[in-house]
Amino acid sequence: MIDPLSSLRHIVDRAGMVAALLFLAAITRAQTTPVERTFREPKSAIEKALQPLQPSLSGHLPTLEGFARVGEHPLNRYQRAFYQCTVQVGASPAGGSVVRVSAKVTAWYADANASRAGYQLVASNGRIENDVLDQLSEQLASSSAGADEQPPVTSAPLAKPSTRDEPAISAPLPGSGTTGAFSPSSSQGLAASMTPPRDQPVDTKSSQKGLTDLQAETASLEEVLKNQAHPRNLVAVKKSGTPVVGSPSLTGKTLFLASAQDEFEMLDYNADWVHVRISGPSRGWIWRTSLEMPEGISDVPRNGAQGAPTAADLFQVSREETGQFPGDWEPLRGKNVKIISVQKVRENEQGGGAAAKLAFAKSLLEQTYEELTKSAELSGMVLIFDSADGGMIAATLPTIQRWRAGTLNDAAMWHQCYFDPPETFTITSAAGAR
Repeated sequence: MIDPLSSLRHIVDRAGMVAALLFLAAITRAQTTPVERTFREPKSAIEKALQPLQPSLSGHLPTLEGFARVGEHPLNRYQRAFYQCTVQVGASPAGGSVVRVSAKVTAWYADANASRAGYQLVASNGRIENDVLDQLSEQLASSSAGADEQPPVTSAPLAKPSTRDEPAISAPLPGSGTTGAFSPSSSQGLAASMTPPRDQPVDTKSSQKGLTDLQAETASLEEVLKNQAHPRNLVAVKKSGTPVVGSPSLTGKTLFLASAQDEFEMLDYNADWVHVRISGPSRGWIWRTSLEMPEGISDVPRNGAQGAPTAADLFQVSREETGQFPGDWEPLRGKNVKIISVQKVRENEQGGGAAAKLAFAKSLLEQTYEELTKSAELSGMVLIFDSADGGMIAATLPTIQRWRAGTLNDAAMWHQCYFDPPETFTITSAAGAR
């Protein structure tokens, strides 16, 4: 006779074993094979070159796309990605060193079922490891070039910048607490080198000219150092939650949300969008007014021709009513909304494109905001442009409220709205248009 209790215990044991095997399989899939490279330098030189690279061995990733292999879940379901590299240095049988780099990538998996959400280990695709090895190669090459180069022979304490990336300075470098200024010891050295011997007459004009030339050279060198420390083609995000999208369109796919003061390299820009480098080959677009542009470039593009009509001159409200949402957008499906019909003042008027429609829609959202918040039956607002090239814009009340409270900028607000048809509200300014 079969003991039911023993059978049940046997089933539980087998279920536990299967769960353990599945867990180990998931861990194995997420494990990353180390990437290794052989260098001719000895282990001591490798370890010395790795010291200045320590800050780049860990940090946050803006997105997993391009950095991780696709596993059980799509990469766009992960958030708050973080990587940490481990570097091992060993001796090579043929001489030199073997450097192995492995990257551990973790990210928060977002799932509708809260019990399945949580941080998970994601398999690196090797890009992070190869980038660390490339930085190490550059560091070793720079150190080798500095050791092989002979110091310049000159009677002045400062040497002119060399053709290498780093300017050659024969005077002592400043300490970490100073920027763009020389230390007192170097200043004393400059003064001593310009003091003539006691038995030699003082040439005031020559001394003054030498001091002027030296000051000009010092100022030029400090400008070079300043430009190297902070490139001039960086743009900074003004407010957290700014969307970085895959195409220059308000209906483009959101890649991720940038935080305040995040900096990106600017590749190009037009009247409405800025093309930026995210990381490596990854690119994206950010609404221009959401960024602090480089010096000399306005955050807000200049208006077109003088006397060009504004959005208020191009459109007028023809009808207002309350009714069910006239579409199939999930957030407002079957709900009561404020419906505003808009017409062009003159049908053949130039300049009534996507940018003008968005500007007029923004002004109407501001004007009707109080009415929307006072009504308990309204869930949002709909604008219908009654014209041959018209279209519809819809926004939920919570989106409008966050925008008015300042937690959403214009670009983030538009990306949470509904456009029908989307191409009607796509701004297609040519790249390079200023």
